[in-house]
Order: sequence, then C-alpha cells, then structure tokens
Amino acid sequence: MEGDCSMQVPNNIPVERTTIWSFPDRGNWATHKGDYRGNWSPYIPHNLISRYSNEREWILDQFSGSGTTLIEAKLLNRNAIGIDINPNAVRLTKNRTTFEYSSSSRLEIRQGDAQKLDFIKSNSIHLICTHPPYADMITYSDNIQEDLSHLDVDGFLSKMNAVALEAFRVLKPGRYCAFMMGDLRRHGVLYPLGFKSMEIFTNCGFTLKEIIIKEQHNCRSSDYWEGKENRFLLLAHEYIFVLQKPFPEKSYPLREPETLIYEESVELPF
Repeated sequence: MEGDCSMQVPNNIPVERTTIWSFPDRGNWATHKGDYRGNWSPYIPHNLISRYSNEREWILDQFSGSGTTLIEAKLLNRNAIGIDINPNAVRLTKNRTTFEYSSSSRLEIRQGDAQKLDFIKSNSIHLICTHPPYADMITYSDNIQEDLSHLDVDGFLSKMNAVALEAFRVLKPGRYCAFMMGDLRRHGVLYPLGFKSMEIFTNCGFTLKEIIIKEQHNCRSSDYWEGKENRFLLLAHEYIFVLQKPFPEKSYPLREPETLIYEESVELPF
C-alpha cells in the first residue's frame, strides 16, 4: 500500500495542443517514479487518456512495465488492463497501483504476451495506450521466452506484426491506439524503428491519425555518442503514433476524440 496520494496529484498538468511534446520535468506525482529504465513520462499517458477516452472506459497497456499508464488510468477514473511478459514488472505495477484514491476504476493486471491477448474480447477496448521496448536497446529480462526486448530489429518487427494484429482485434471500431517508439543507431547507422513500427500497424488495418514528436531529455546514451570521433547528431526525439481502427463500413465517418460518445454501461472486455 503506497498510501493516500490524492494531495500529490497536480491540478495544472498541461494539455498538449500541438504535435511537439516536451517534458523536462518527467513527473513524479502519485506513485510515479523514474527508476524503471525506459519508462515513459506520466505526462504522456495522461494526455493520451484524457484526449482519447472517457471516464469508466477500458484502457489497455500490453507493455505495462512499471505501471505508469495504469496509475494515470486510475487517477483519471478509467478502467484499465495492464499486461507484461515479465513477472517482476507485473508485481511492480500491482504495487504502484495499490493506493487510496477517490476513483471507481477497475484495474486488471496480468502476466501475458502482447502477441496473444486471448482473454480479451474482440472489439472491446476503448483505447490502447502503450510503450513497447525499442527492440533490444534495453533488455528487460534474462531468459523470458517471447520477451521482445531480446530481439534484434528484424526479429522485433516480425513479432510486432502479431502485436499489431491483436491490438486491431481487441480495439473497438472508431477508437484509438497510441504507442511511443524511438529510432536506433547501430554501428553508426540510423535505423528508423519508429516509422517501421508505424507501418506495421497501418499495414494491419489502422489509419494514421497523428505523429507526435516527443523531445527526449536526459538520455543515458548521450555521453557515449558525444565522445565519438564521427560526431553523430544525438537522437533527442521519440515518436508517439496515434492510430485509429476504422469502422467496417468505409463510408462511415471516423469519430473525432472531441465527440466520443460516453457509454453509460461499459461491458467487461474479458
């Protein structure tokens, strides 16, 4: 139990209005911490959840890590499902979401594989808000089979195809899937992992709604690249892709986030 965090939640979290996002202060309200390497700033899921969902709707994060998305879902009175292949991440998420707060949200946290979301019904999730690993840039486990953080870029992108197909299946038509991805530099060569990942999702049926550039602060690899003779430009950005699942009827207009219809009775997605 982390205790009552209601007085720690800021009431002035900025609402992003452009496609350039920058958070020099990564955010440490509630039970958020920056000690889980590679986790994203809570400002990101806060903005995505606020813009693309309503209260009591179901949010999915199939790479839940240390639970940043689920913490924000609880604070914003959304239901959420958190999945991670790593049992240590599952335990951490459960610990950090066990705090007292005046929210009626329900959280479902499980160990599982983002490629196989069998327990989630098709067309049942209102928003996917997730931060996958960037191939093997950071390894999150020692020997867990199907952990995507062990794979090189080719193997990673092959598995991401299955991730995208499952995301498309469980998401409700007209609703949004948002994920953050960065590029990689290997042996002096830039690999556009962000756009390669985005193309996988669009090839699986999603339409691209937004490309947000997120400025990267305090990157641990900066010192390494600054010392190289070739003087590469430091990668100081990541991408947040917002994609939409079309309605089956192609002529049906896609619903804008400002006009999302609130569902009085939200069914369980599992």
